[in-house]
Amino acid sequence: MKYSIKGNLLNFWTKTMYPAEVKILDGKIVSIEKISEDEVQEKGIIMPGFIDSHVHIESSMLIPSEFARLAVIHGTIATVSDPHEIANVCGMEGVKYMIENGKKVPFKFHFGAPSCVPATTFETAGAAIDSNGVNDLLKLSDIYYLSEMMNFPGVLHKDAEVMKKIAASHARNKPVDGHAPGLRGADAKNYIDAGISTDHECFTEEEALDKLNYGMKIIIREGSAAKNFEALIGLLNKFPDMIMFCSDDKHPDSLVEGHINNLCARAVKKGIDIFKIVQAACVNPALHYKMRSGMLRIDDPADFIIVDDLISFKVRKTFIDGEVVAEDGQTQIKSVSEKIINQFSCSEKSPNDFRIPAINEKESMPVIEALDGQLITNTIRIPIKVENGFFISDINSDVLKIAVVNRYSNSPVAKAFIKNIRLKRGALASSVAHDSHNIVVVGVNDESMCRAVNLVIKKQGGISCIDGKDEMVVALPVGGLMSAEDGFTVAHSYTAIDAMAKRLGSTLSAPFMTLSFMALLVIPHLKLSDKGLFDGDWFELLDVYNTIFKEQSSV
Repeated sequence: MKYSIKGNLLNFWTKTMYPAEVKILDGKIVSIEKISEDEVQEKGIIMPGFIDSHVHIESSMLIPSEFARLAVIHGTIATVSDPHEIANVCGMEGVKYMIENGKKVPFKFHFGAPSCVPATTFETAGAAIDSNGVNDLLKLSDIYYLSEMMNFPGVLHKDAEVMKKIAASHARNKPVDGHAPGLRGADAKNYIDAGISTDHECFTEEEALDKLNYGMKIIIREGSAAKNFEALIGLLNKFPDMIMFCSDDKHPDSLVEGHINNLCARAVKKGIDIFKIVQAACVNPALHYKMRSGMLRIDDPADFIIVDDLISFKVRKTFIDGEVVAEDGQTQIKSVSEKIINQFSCSEKSPNDFRIPAINEKESMPVIEALDGQLITNTIRIPIKVENGFFISDINSDVLKIAVVNRYSNSPVAKAFIKNIRLKRGALASSVAHDSHNIVVVGVNDESMCRAVNLVIKKQGGISCIDGKDEMVVALPVGGLMSAEDGFTVAHSYTAIDAMAKRLGSTLSAPFMTLSFMALLVIPHLKLSDKGLFDGDWFELLDVYNTIFKEQSSV
């Protein structure tokens, strides 16, 4: 099909704006020619489409095809997607599931080969992908890079398996993504010198500058829980060739509201040059990952957007391969039917499984301090409330019990305590619990925690909320991570359960997203896996787990 669009064009390559006619033939741009103002037919501004340069589609709770239906509304034409989450549950089958489902819709997914499955040896995952498996994935044309290398200690100590994975990616001229929160100085240099090209985990400008000066590209993250835009956006002025934007983890309700377009609008308000913003949002990721998405050039795929203006970036139309996939806030992509894959093997629990005998009750205990808007946590030591010989939650001091239930087998429940969740009643549970996706739960008492966990088990995955006799659950039967239902319906359900969680007293901006990261061992400082409390600085389980929290109610 041949047609043309006449409108005002933002040309990143010449750093100019002018009226132009964009001619499209069979999904490709065949010419871009200047025209007079009188010939302009389209309102708004034609510009390259947005790219999320690092995202776990699974965290949207939607399968790729449904993620695409929502994302195109906001002008996103492509993603750099790490299928790490489904891989930790379903292995190679999970990665291939994401690729094949993504192919069913007009959207440019670019998947990576997960580098750390399982992420650590200190948790129970559902699968493992060794260097041979990674090598097999990297051979595929559908795999564009080696996903975030979270095992930075393995890189620094030249672990044989880790180095084989990196070498396999380099051998195919595919980039290696990084993941090294807080790494600075000589360690950062050695990590980067191993051939790792990006990091999306910086949470201070000083850390990002350190890595930039060693040649690493920085991806500024603004997701549903981890928000680093304000701390890092100033770097775009000085390093426009080295900066990209990403969401990393985006819950469905916030994906309905906006995506990378929102970051562009915020960057404009900071006074950053529009062409530098476009470079970070549309161009740098396409070049770095050798993406098959177009960048509004002759002979490129006709992937571009029309926005109202370069202030709000409200999207009027989104084109992919010359096809209108979104218009005036409405997606034009149709839902597709999809099979269900999963791995869920644990039995329902009893309240006794969540009890902690009060051994050494006068001693201060390590407690996870959650931080709103951050993946990192702090370690604090405080006494735990005791009642009838058991450690219990204390809503007055906001120290609540947290537990992780192994979803892959019937094993003892790991328990600890957490501060800053701020529930006053009830419990929250989720089978979205990075990286191994066991069931994580926090609550004010053992009965509520047990009910919340059992709701998730009955649905073979999901997020749940308990408030007295009231309960709510959003089922996520695809790997215990995603729903294959209509994305807007899932977003509506998530909005409702998020509101319920906040009615319980939580003041977190995204309670379920924050909860999901409390089992993320590769982010310092203190986390909880199904095997116990984990010190992210020393990369080891704490002795206190073996001496106190592992004890069962039968004691």
